[in-house]
Amino acid sequence: MAKITFDGIEVEVPDGTTILNAARQIGGSVVPPAMCYYTPLKGSGGKCRACLVKVSAGSTKDPRPMPKLVASCITTVQDGMVVENTINQQVLDVRKGIVEMLLINHPLDCPVCDQAGECSLQDFAFEHGVSTTRYEEERRTFEKIDIGPLIQLHMTRCILCYRCVYTADQLTPERVHGVLGRGDASEIGTYIENIIDNEFSGNVIDVCPVGALTDKTFRFKQRVWFTKPVNAHRNCENEKCGGRVTLWYKGKDVLRVTARKDEYGEVKEWICNTCRFDKKETSDWVLEGPAHINRASVISANHYELPVVNPQVLADLPESTTRELERNPPLRLGGING
Repeated sequence: MAKITFDGIEVEVPDGTTILNAARQIGGSVVPPAMCYYTPLKGSGGKCRACLVKVSAGSTKDPRPMPKLVASCITTVQDGMVVENTINQQVLDVRKGIVEMLLINHPLDCPVCDQAGECSLQDFAFEHGVSTTRYEEERRTFEKIDIGPLIQLHMTRCILCYRCVYTADQLTPERVHGVLGRGDASEIGTYIENIIDNEFSGNVIDVCPVGALTDKTFRFKQRVWFTKPVNAHRNCENEKCGGRVTLWYKGKDVLRVTARKDEYGEVKEWICNTCRFDKKETSDWVLEGPAHINRASVISANHYELPVVNPQVLADLPESTTRELERNPPLRLGGING
């Protein structure tokens, strides 16, 4: 076991744990952002540089600081390591530069992008970006490629995180897409159009942090913040499929099905295309209840899971106000309505 101090908070983690995963054990706002790292995918990380942190003390044996910022997703902890993230101004300044770099070629077409509202780059830019850009050149463009009947590829939005490549490489027997070209001509694509049709291909949609890979069956149907996410499961015939999903409702209609994700947007159980694209009736599923939505997410604006008011706050309210809240509660009241 190794003890690491992260933003002044000490945590003990197993040897071999990365700095990023050590920070995730603490949780909250101290966790560095990650655009390319994905826990279930071997080899991911170290490409987007969004998770750079300052190691001000390498270890107990060698307390010297590391000379440069390091990628927390691929740097393992050492006993006695001291790491600075949100409390280090150099880290915050560099992170703004990373956002600016990612947005050099990424089009600002959020109003028409299906990923809007659940886009990691949107969140990253909102938290660490700047309102202006110094870039004056033309953005790079690509010829449209039809990669299959279920997945829409928008290469202009791609940030080359490689998540979709690792997903296809590790989930399917024969990967048919990858990174073509070199340098600023690099792009995700296939040599043969309309070729991606394996049973687990839809998972590349879930792992994409931006709107480069989207669901053709959901395209332009609804904004995600107007839908209601509900957790559900079924006994899938495919033994490799987890069968645990989130159904996205609009009224009584299931508009799309996605794999269930954790608080860091990572899929823990992959699902097959049958569950994702063919099972869009409520009768196909066993409903478990509303999916939890982070209060910072725009999706929570129209979500029916309401936060709990601390009973200590209620104790300080006038009795008339408490009675009014009981009759017409804007929030779920702890100790009163459960």
